[in-house]
Amino acid sequence: MLREFAMPDVGEGLTEAEVVTWNVAPGDTVVVNQIICEIETAKAAVELPCPYAGTVGALLVEPGQTVAVGAPIIAIESAEAAPAARAPAPTEELGAKIGEAGKDGRVATLVGYGPRPGPAARRPRRSVPVVQESHGHELSGQESGFPEPARGGKGRGVRVGAVPLAKPPVRKLARDLGVDLYALIGTGSDGVITREDVAVHAAGRPTDGSQVAGIPPVTATGAGVRREPIRGVRKATAAAMVTSAFTAPHVTEFLAIDITATMALRDRLRGTRAYAEVKLTPLAFVAKAVCLAARRTPAVNAHWDEAAGEILYYDRVQLGIAVATPRGLIVPKVRDADTLTLHGLATALGELTATARSGRTPPADMAGGTFTITNVGVFGVDTGTPILNPGEAAILAVGAIKPTPWVVDGELAVRTVCQLALSFDHRLVDGEQGSRFLADVGALLADPGLALTW
Repeated sequence: MLREFAMPDVGEGLTEAEVVTWNVAPGDTVVVNQIICEIETAKAAVELPCPYAGTVGALLVEPGQTVAVGAPIIAIESAEAAPAARAPAPTEELGAKIGEAGKDGRVATLVGYGPRPGPAARRPRRSVPVVQESHGHELSGQESGFPEPARGGKGRGVRVGAVPLAKPPVRKLARDLGVDLYALIGTGSDGVITREDVAVHAAGRPTDGSQVAGIPPVTATGAGVRREPIRGVRKATAAAMVTSAFTAPHVTEFLAIDITATMALRDRLRGTRAYAEVKLTPLAFVAKAVCLAARRTPAVNAHWDEAAGEILYYDRVQLGIAVATPRGLIVPKVRDADTLTLHGLATALGELTATARSGRTPPADMAGGTFTITNVGVFGVDTGTPILNPGEAAILAVGAIKPTPWVVDGELAVRTVCQLALSFDHRLVDGEQGSRFLADVGALLADPGLALTW
């Protein structure tokens, strides 16, 4: 029998993935769990194993093509008889989603091996032509919210891009008004397209930012122009930042602090046996200060749930650390960071950064954050106005650490100074709470001995 293997969701709620390269060809014999291709989601590059044994009948998508989760990507000719009913997937038997604990306590995983060990390497991509079919009716993929896959790169065209998020009544309104949901950027919670978004677009006012105040889009021809498809991490980051910027009212506060005492403490600890094998960076002290200060201002470790009309206050800090990688900026998480010692944070930060830069961070490690730190100081930048990660209440930017003239006891001296910038969601954190939190972080970095009194 001929079986089609559909693109699985290898993360938490991912809607699409790109097939980077195939490891098999039509006519090849495959066994269960054999790696058949490498895919790239908005969060990580993952090797995909085959759940069937048999002969490859056809590759239904080409390298470089982005397809929706649930769309067939390969056909396998199997000698097994067709089952009477669809057998439950391993994750269904456990009663859990991938990455969650099932009824028996085991964590559900996709069949196979997860991210490939070692540095992530990929061959140069080639552009894939995008064709939209037009026969006087909408494609079934548009109607359901999922583009249809192309068979072997031939035949029907597909819409390549993020699957638009919209509720059924909004989709019906879009169909009635002739509005293409792919052309919209949702202004609702988590980027969901609202009825107002559809109505505004139907009235002739673009919501995708393509034209503003009658200014035509920039065009260029000839030499000196390079085009690169918007995909992967860059695409996910752009969507997340636009969603955050236009759904959460941002406020940013700044604080310059004298961290001479903290840097002296770091030098002393580096000389001890306990920290001999640990890379102790200033970021570890900042992370510790954030976790301690969050206990005194729980609002910075919360989530605004628009749909439920509730504010969720988290008991634990799932600390995101922004890391620049060859694939773009990603934000892996230090789980339960508030339960770790300074030594534990330093160790976790070192492992997290090394894994991220090698391209081996699994998708599950980049989801579920509650607070983020971005260290712009490593680039020599004094500070900035960071944009919140969607769903989080606050983000702290850490600026460059450098010698600066500073007044100490009425006398001018040269001290080690750092600037902090805290952006927060003003729906969750008011000015007094944001100021208190930032002041607490600054106080702990100026005098780390204060931690003993809290």
